[in-house]
Amino acid sequence: MGSVKTVRTPSLEVGYLESGPAGGAPVVLLHGFPDDVHAYDAAAPMLAAQGWRVLVPWLRGYGATRFLDAATPRSGEQAALGADLRDFLDALDIRTAMLAGYDWGGRAACVVAALWPERVRGLVTIGGYNIQHLASAGRPAAALAELAYWYQWYFHTERGRAGLVENRREIGRLLWQLWSPNWRFDDAVFDRVAAAWDNADYVEVVIHSYRHRHNAAPGDPALAAIEAALAVGPAIAVPAINLEGAADGVGVPRFPDPHARRFTAGYERRVLDRIGHFLPHEAPGALVQAIVDLAR
Repeated sequence: MGSVKTVRTPSLEVGYLESGPAGGAPVVLLHGFPDDVHAYDAAAPMLAAQGWRVLVPWLRGYGATRFLDAATPRSGEQAALGADLRDFLDALDIRTAMLAGYDWGGRAACVVAALWPERVRGLVTIGGYNIQHLASAGRPAAALAELAYWYQWYFHTERGRAGLVENRREIGRLLWQLWSPNWRFDDAVFDRVAAAWDNADYVEVVIHSYRHRHNAAPGDPALAAIEAALAVGPAIAVPAINLEGAADGVGVPRFPDPHARRFTAGYERRVLDRIGHFLPHEAPGALVQAIVDLAR
């Protein structure tokens, strides 16, 4: 996975892993919740061996990433994740990069691809169009979908905040089991990832993320313009491959594809049998192949 490095953006000191040749084409791999950079332990070396410059940052609130100012809101909203990724590219003087991510990381990648497409060579989005439509957040989903989101409703309560403080590993392990029922991970893999959740800002960022997406917490005023741009559901005008796990416990793929109309510059969907939500862990080869295919 390479060496641990840090770089400063306007609001963060971002910790990241870098591997592959410094002059290689950059690819940024972005993790989700509850996970960390070790989601790409298998995929990153494959890409580095092919000559890519592989960059895997910890998101805000995770691992080696820190806020520079105690007064900065510990926001987990989509605008924050997208701005962090854009600022990370700026800090490393990367004009364009291949982006790949899932869950929170997929959302960050989709935000940058939608709002700053000139920065994106191609996009591998795990789970499709990951930009949230906050105006419809109060619209109920089907009963089974609401059941799958139990953790979000839990985090809306102060009991849930306290639960995340006290039981973050237990909650994380349960979500791994529920969301990727065919993935047989061991304690070493889990413990390596779970260490990132000891970040002092993890709880606040996670709680804010799940409250904000349901209009139960205000956003960071500094990010209001980005949220306004996302509110219209902008199209993604970069070449994209959407990977979806057929056994994703958060939500199985729907047919016909509800995401295709959001992509306007070439789009392909690949549904992977028996793969769950944590696709980079479970199917690293499929992820690497999608990146390689987009680069052709």
